[in-house]
Amino acid sequence: MKIVAVFLLSASLLFAMEYYSKLEPYDSFVIKSSVSGKVLFTNEEVEGKYLNNKTKIIELDNKVDKIELAQTKNKLKVLDSMLDIQQKNYNRLYKISSKSAFEKDNQKIQVLNLESSKSDLIIKIANLEDTIKNKLLYEDKVYIYNISVKKGDYVTPGTLLYETKDLSKGKLEIYIPISDYDSISNKTIYLDGKKSNLKIDKIYKVADSKHISSYKVEIIVPNPKTFSRLVKIEFK
Repeated sequence: MKIVAVFLLSASLLFAMEYYSKLEPYDSFVIKSSVSGKVLFTNEEVEGKYLNNKTKIIELDNKVDKIELAQTKNKLKVLDSMLDIQQKNYNRLYKISSKSAFEKDNQKIQVLNLESSKSDLIIKIANLEDTIKNKLLYEDKVYIYNISVKKGDYVTPGTLLYETKDLSKGKLEIYIPISDYDSISNKTIYLDGKKSNLKIDKIYKVADSKHISSYKVEIIVPNPKTFSRLVKIEFK
């Protein structure tokens, strides 16, 4: 009986696949500025904390943008009035048979020029509204990992503002030999020696650039209590 038990134990160890991986947040996000401006506010109190509610993280100066937006909207109203007048003039001119085609075409060109200018103003308004929106950044239901700017800094497009982590799930990444690919999906996953009902989330079926004879495997862990800890992973 002892011989049989030893044989079974040896067989179990032989067919078990053992790996180690650090449990990381499911996803990480790097937020960079899409606009230029002076930093008026950074919420340093939330750095290193999980946000349960919508919270302001960074605010950039948008005073000039708001003034320009208001003035551009006023210009659009004036242009609409001018366009309405010129369109009515063209409609009247078009009905007068004594007016030449040249005169009618000139009036039509004035209408078209105003319509083109109106389109430009509409685009400018949309861009200004987008700029203003992107100067006030909020986050919700994320972990604020790092804030990279301070009040008084001047940022340009591409400047790193802050980083966040998605802690709703955890992710384990391991690299398995390509030869084990066919058998690994049928095995049970054990974490730190405990049987789990977890399944492989992804297998990248192209060899990794660093691990040239291995496939990368991802395992998703729901609602982990702690992150950045080393986890023993076994397939049995």
